[in-house]
Amino acid sequence: MSQVVIGVDAHKRTHTLVAADPVGRRLGEKTIGTTSEDHLKAVEWAAQWPGAKFALEDCRHVTRRLERDLLAAGFEVVRVPTHLMAAARRGGREKGKSDPIDALAVAHAALREPDLPAARLDGPAREVKLLSDYRHTLVVQRTELINRLRWHLHELDPSLEIPSRGLRRYCVINDLAQRLTSFHGLVAQIACEMTAQCRALTEQINNLERQLRDRVRVLAPSLLAVPGCGVLSAAVILGETAGAQRFRSKDAYARFTGTAPIPVWSGATSGKVRLNRGGNRWINCALHMIALTQTRGFGPGKDYVDKLKARGKTRTEAMRLLRRRLSDVVYRALISDERTAATPAVDTANGVALQAA
Repeated sequence: MSQVVIGVDAHKRTHTLVAADPVGRRLGEKTIGTTSEDHLKAVEWAAQWPGAKFALEDCRHVTRRLERDLLAAGFEVVRVPTHLMAAARRGGREKGKSDPIDALAVAHAALREPDLPAARLDGPAREVKLLSDYRHTLVVQRTELINRLRWHLHELDPSLEIPSRGLRRYCVINDLAQRLTSFHGLVAQIACEMTAQCRALTEQINNLERQLRDRVRVLAPSLLAVPGCGVLSAAVILGETAGAQRFRSKDAYARFTGTAPIPVWSGATSGKVRLNRGGNRWINCALHMIALTQTRGFGPGKDYVDKLKARGKTRTEAMRLLRRRLSDVVYRALISDERTAATPAVDTANGVALQAA
């Protein structure tokens, strides 16, 4: 309870730090740059409060370097969701909006919420996230390209039929490229170039999927063993979670994934909840895809949904409850994989210690 919390309002060019005592009173303020040399100044400034903890607003593209330098210096770092910081700012005594006000609001949110997820040094999960995000970007580009290409094909020949999702397969792309050689004009030329681009994007996407498959099979075998969880869903869950052990319990993880229902009752109407539209929507989407797969007979989800529907639940409500259950299953699988990955390092350290003795 005597720990000082240093809230950080991060930007591309500057970081503003405000230290607050356990009751939220401002102790000090400092603005630094965003290089590692500037972060060293923050470490030296924070040394006047031994055991201080840093609280950063959860915008990792801006704070990733700062997180890494603070963790390397031995500080505890927690991530504060934006909505918690905004609520703390609205309830603050000092009105307005500035970098020091925002930094103090981050510190207040960290003091009020003792179980925020802790930041960790980047590891293999970071690589999975980068590959997964890059693949998603390429898939979006390919989808837009295919939509435009289909309009050009319709203009060239309305009777030219392309199977649904067929332009993801090399055989269909090659056949289309061959058929386009019989057309002439600018539209045909553009269609040929777009077909070649579609093939190039497909090759990149397939290569990224192979890289993800190799990494996920090593990092998350227990997660892949969950019925209905494929490599792409596992990659999203693994990359977005960034370490399941930073969550204190499966319930905290459910809040993070947006599967924990929100209570909405007062007085005599108790026990009512509504859909949680917060949390990490990428993981929530991956859990939904696993739930859909299981309801089609590839796991225990179908029997669970049928049982809930027999009790009077709608399919939407049953799917929502299934996602909540799957969140716990995924959390246990991630914890198991992380402990398995940490075991060899512990055994090696023990072996070295025994040899030294």
